Amino acid sequence: MSTHVPHDGEPSPTELAEIEAEQPLLDAEVAWLDAEIAILAADSGPSDLDWRRVRRAEGRVIRETFAHVARRRFTRPGPRRAA
Repeated sequence: MSTHVPHDGEPSPTELAEIEAEQPLLDAEVAWLDAEIAILAADSGPSDLDWRRVRRAEGRVIRETFAHVARRRFTRPGPRRAA
């Protein structure tokens, strides 16, 4: 059973902490999107450097995703057991 807490429009300290913990992953995803946009917008076609930038950004997203999952897994309390 969950209780609904009225929201005043501002994030709670817990929500801010979650956003801050997720920020490296969000930054990596934005860099990946920027690299993909550069490829799509290349006038004379994407260069080798453009493709390397996309691969590097993809790798960063993968690393940050694993790091984010690991942080969440090891910082959250485990399930409670009945005594």
